[in-house]
Amino acid sequence: MPKIRVLIVDDSASVRQTMTAILEEDPAIEVMGTAADPFSAAKRIQEEVPDVITLDVEMPRMDGITFLRKLMQQCPVPVVMCSSLTENGSDTLLQAMEAGAVDVILKPRVGVADHLAEHHLQIRDVVKAAARARVRGRPGKPMPKTEAPAQKLTADAVLPPPSGKPMSRTTEMVVCMGASTGG
Repeated sequence: MPKIRVLIVDDSASVRQTMTAILEEDPAIEVMGTAADPFSAAKRIQEEVPDVITLDVEMPRMDGITFLRKLMQQCPVPVVMCSSLTENGSDTLLQAMEAGAVDVILKPRVGVADHLAEHHLQIRDVVKAAARARVRGRPGKPMPKTEAPAQKLTADAVLPPPSGKPMSRTTEMVVCMGASTGG
């Protein structure tokens, strides 16, 4: 039986590394790649379509919900959201499920790597279940074909730039510090 090929999309290098280690401990799962943002993920998907994608919500250049919507229009793949913003009853959870996510892995706000390691069996089970899900695309234009393109395509050709529309909730905080010379 072929392995379940997973693409991990998260802006945190430690989360990508932890998720890779957790998933690859299972002989039925292979991490085919990781991406730090949706544009890198789109480029990877043009090369090879994964069986499952784990997707964070808060990322640079484009949020995960927007990417999920575009992905379901262009190249429907089972997606498991992996975020601290997808707690039960949250608007972000509802948006993710409405956009086409098949399941959710809740990340805590602190100690993410340890939490993920503690829940390794659940994470693997969620990914395996997602691989069996049948997803249907949302209406939209198809993903551009990659064989012999007329011009070199970039991630921007697949996904338009972010709308700039803020998400309903964020965990980002701003810390400002000031000091004079020598501070």
